Amino acid sequence: MAGMSDITRRDFLNGVALTVAAGLTPAAQLRAEPARYPPALMGMRGQHDGAFDVAHDLRDGRSFSPLGVVPIEESYDLVVVGGGISGLAAAWFYRRAKPDARILILENLDDFGGHAKRNEFKIDGRLILGYGGSESLQSPKALYSDVAKGLLRDLGVDIGRFDSAFERAFYPSLGLSRGLFFARETFGRDALVTGDPMGVVDDDLARAQLNGRSLDAFVADFPLSDEGKAQVLGLYRQDKDPLAGKSRDEKIALLKKTSYRDYLTKVCGCSEEVANCFQGRTLDFFAVGCDAVAAEDLRAFSYPGFGGLGLPAAVSPERTEPYIYHFPDGNASLARLLVRALIPAAVPGSAAWKSPMDDVVLASFDYGKLDGDGSRVRIRLDSTCVNVRNTGVGVELAYMRAGKLHRVAARHAVLACFHMMIPYIMPELSGAQREALAKNIKAPLVYSNVLVRNWQPWVKLGVHEISAPMSIHSRVKLDYPVNLGGYRHSPDPSEPMLIHMSYVPVEPGYDARTQFKFGRAKLYAMEFADFEKVIRDELDRMLGPGGFASDRDIAAITVNRWAHGYSYVASTLFDGDDYEPVLERARKTVGRVAIANTDAGGDAYVHLAIDQAARAVRDLVG
Repeated sequence: MAGMSDITRRDFLNGVALTVAAGLTPAAQLRAEPARYPPALMGMRGQHDGAFDVAHDLRDGRSFSPLGVVPIEESYDLVVVGGGISGLAAAWFYRRAKPDARILILENLDDFGGHAKRNEFKIDGRLILGYGGSESLQSPKALYSDVAKGLLRDLGVDIGRFDSAFERAFYPSLGLSRGLFFARETFGRDALVTGDPMGVVDDDLARAQLNGRSLDAFVADFPLSDEGKAQVLGLYRQDKDPLAGKSRDEKIALLKKTSYRDYLTKVCGCSEEVANCFQGRTLDFFAVGCDAVAAEDLRAFSYPGFGGLGLPAAVSPERTEPYIYHFPDGNASLARLLVRALIPAAVPGSAAWKSPMDDVVLASFDYGKLDGDGSRVRIRLDSTCVNVRNTGVGVELAYMRAGKLHRVAARHAVLACFHMMIPYIMPELSGAQREALAKNIKAPLVYSNVLVRNWQPWVKLGVHEISAPMSIHSRVKLDYPVNLGGYRHSPDPSEPMLIHMSYVPVEPGYDARTQFKFGRAKLYAMEFADFEKVIRDELDRMLGPGGFASDRDIAAITVNRWAHGYSYVASTLFDGDDYEPVLERARKTVGRVAIANTDAGGDAYVHLAIDQAARAVRDLVG
């Protein structure tokens, strides 16, 4: 396998090729570029260097060439800004309403799918797939609208297929459970504790997570003081009401306005060392530590400490279904199915597919056909929109590609890009709408995929997933055991496997939006080498007792940096109980320009991306 330096050099050469071709038309540029396949690129991916420069220029007040001096090069029925799942779905819904429509999708990254990123690796002639962003279909039976379910069905996705594709019993059959890692920087010594029943609703599953040990034995291994251990056990076995004397409504109101960390320390009387055991447990889902998550939200996720309150059981809708709706490359397969439906020529041989959700996993995609002459739907990568305006009879848009400004006209436009970007590219918006859009400060996060030559250390340690509440990477786990479409996960610990690592940079003590801004600055200041150093250090410390050595065992690393990751999710701590009016103002259609993306739905879920795409198209064409 090529070393990391070779990969970096290859990415650099591709960048040079784009610069050399900057004087050509968009279609001619594509023909002039060297053949490349973005999912196979390694090193820094996600929002990689060069993908955000134009957007940052806009943010910093740069004025691009006057649009009047740039001729309109092309005309379309619809131009979509943003080639993620919401943008692709908007094109799909629009074409369903207008089958002969000509559609252009502008995407600033070098691959389609947005956060639904596919990472490919090859080792010893074997293909290994991973997800670099959008992970799974969350609770499709409970959360998905008829519109979202209908799109999945029309694309050939049968959610029942995941019941057999996802081997839920695979890791437990090997005696592997979840574990907790306590980092020496906070707890005095490194310690990996096997078994972790937290957050498991079913008592039998909770006992299974403990691998036959008692809760007392599990907590006894924590590197805490005796008093701290007693406090942790007290949270799990709470039989006293720390809010005695308050009514049901008063208790819930307090929990909504109190962070979980403050609830632990100020209400339950726990020490800071106990609060640290839970601080980063929320990062992977909420993108902030428990200092910025309402206690009531975590009561619905079965965090400990609420048993004595006497409140009705609270279960988040996300917890009502097993977490099994996962393609081997995450939701990148859904994006690929949308592209196949929009541009069949880009997927050779797909007309003969018998089972789309199986066949798409290993299908070859011809990126040279995404922006092909004569195609009614075109996807133009590496293209950042810089201006959108209604003209009375249509919409005009300008975008930058390879250092050159281009201008297109359309009957309609859908902005499926980040909400916080829209005020910069559409000056005609009202002040109220601009303010509402600007509230969606997206959460920064990093999903790194680490290809290891074997996963025997995990078996020796008895874990398949590790939560690390005070480490840089708060969640480290073996890849999901999914067999789909001829692709097979690694069944043997002696074989290669992907390790998935999540890092959410935060700055505790501030509101969520402020933490996201600080975190984004951290990510932009880090080079690939910085991420690699941390990855190797933490894996050596977590897995070293099982025989892991990063210098020997790591074959490749791909870092998916999402400086603008999860859509902002309203919190009762910072936004009150009713945030819907803000979302409604932000997504209001203006003239012939509609707004989609998960930002418009108020959460980072695929079904919201689809629903908002459908709503945007309805606003335009009924």
